Amino acid sequence: MQCIMLKAKLHRACVTHAELDYEGSCAIDGDLLDLSGIREYEQIQIYNVANGQRFTTYAIRAESGSGMISVNGAAAHKAQPGDRVIICTYAQFTEEELAAFKPRLVYCNEDNSVSHSANAIPVQVA
Repeated sequence: MQCIMLKAKLHRACVTHAELDYEGSCAIDGDLLDLSGIREYEQIQIYNVANGQRFTTYAIRAESGSGMISVNGAAAHKAQPGDRVIICTYAQFTEEELAAFKPRLVYCNEDNSVSHSANAIPVQVA
């Protein structure tokens, strides 16, 4: 049996650019890509905390250490600089692979520096 699971997440990254006339994609600081395990050209889901928009594009590498999160092309209509977004990737795993699987979760400060990282989301309490 196969199961699709959250593979990686950049939590509450801050959009720094929205470039309508740039070739479509989302440019992400290379350090954040490496830390999260998101690969260049990998499909990503973006969830805009500011306006509720949810959309699919792919990741491209921005300059390491730049803090850049640039939503490009048509997706630039769905996010503006200053919006907080959650960027996720998913992958398919077998039952055997799931035994050792842990997602990579990276939590961002307002300037897209890393607050902390984890491999589990805390249990939500009432």
